[in-house]
Amino acid sequence: MKHHAVAELPSAGRTINALPKTSKFVLLIIFVTLIFFTVTPVLYPLLNYPIYLLQSSFTSKSSSSTYEIPQQQEKDIHASDQSENVCDIFSGEWVRNTDPPYYTNMTCSALIHDHQFCMKYGRPDTDFMKWKWKPYGCELPVFDPSQFLEIVKGKSLAFVADSLGRNQIQSLICLLSRVEYPIDVSYTPDDYFKRWKYKTYNFTIAYFWAPYLVKYKERDPSAQYTGLINLYLDEFNEKWTSQIDGFDYLIISSGHWFISRPAVFYENHQIVGCHDCQLQNVTDLTKFYAYRKALRTAFKAINNLENFKGITFLRSFSPSHFENGLWSNGGTCNRTKPFRSNETVLGGDNLETYMIQMEELRAAEKEGRKRGKKYRMLDITQAMLLRPDAHPSKYGYWASKKVMFNDCLHWCLPGPIDTWNEILLQVLKIEGTR
Repeated sequence: MKHHAVAELPSAGRTINALPKTSKFVLLIIFVTLIFFTVTPVLYPLLNYPIYLLQSSFTSKSSSSTYEIPQQQEKDIHASDQSENVCDIFSGEWVRNTDPPYYTNMTCSALIHDHQFCMKYGRPDTDFMKWKWKPYGCELPVFDPSQFLEIVKGKSLAFVADSLGRNQIQSLICLLSRVEYPIDVSYTPDDYFKRWKYKTYNFTIAYFWAPYLVKYKERDPSAQYTGLINLYLDEFNEKWTSQIDGFDYLIISSGHWFISRPAVFYENHQIVGCHDCQLQNVTDLTKFYAYRKALRTAFKAINNLENFKGITFLRSFSPSHFENGLWSNGGTCNRTKPFRSNETVLGGDNLETYMIQMEELRAAEKEGRKRGKKYRMLDITQAMLLRPDAHPSKYGYWASKKVMFNDCLHWCLPGPIDTWNEILLQVLKIEGTR
């Protein structure tokens, strides 16, 4: 096709077919080069995203929220690509699994928030626990708690996260409970800043509540979690940045709070805009403006820490599955089985958030490499996109409480969020072979 197209181009009043072979070859090279330098700048921001996003398309009716992504993987930050037998553990399907769950709400109840114990509050089906993540071309091994604890022996792991990060910690503690329960060694009684230690293995897990990653302040403390909030997008949140120097592993996760809550944005101590704030003379900016800036500031804080020698993992975005509305206006999640990968695509806010994560992580890794910092991605986005069946929904409370919302954001325990820690174990094993 390329040769045919070139032959139709006029040159000095005659076709290229009339030129000598050498001239035709030179013109072909020039033509291909021009195409390369024209197309590459357009596609460059989209290079190196995971293969499963190929299901989205530039030709979609909603072209602003879906993309076609080339198949090349980003090896620097997708740690699963580093093994000798390359297997992308982040892309696959959910398959039936007859094995019993790793734990139940009876065998693991300590430290777990009731809102994620779906069976306790009367969920009538158990089918959501009967699926296993199957990467394309390989198997994801079952979680081995003894192996995990041996790998992290003498080390420490910190989560800088929102409530979904806490959801993952709860899963991890339950997974490890078959070997040992940790003791609480927190410096404060505040449940938003916790530390647990596995004494036999001298392994510490810490949780730092940071839904916005950066410094923030409630404008109206009486409207906590719902009212307008000030986000200081260029200021470090020292509640966690001052605490992580000695940690071996750091897992960053955030995103949903930027999407769901109105906020005023500050930079250099000045208001630069807001999202859904309804304030006069304040520019309404996209919510993604704040998320990109916050991620950039968080990574800058890490790169500026001279004494932090650990590996930073960014846990990718975990899509919610509200249908017929959102959390606050009657949204539901009543599906009872996973999607197949050809039944849904990542789009809208979910895709935008995910792409920002990838772009900012790549930029942070490039800068951090100069300073001896290491960054990796824990990419759980496709796996969780396919699990609309495994949220607490209305089974996070007793029916008698008559709670007026469904939780289609967090995940039932046990459930597919346990896969996050199965993936974490494999990534840590890979890191140990470097």
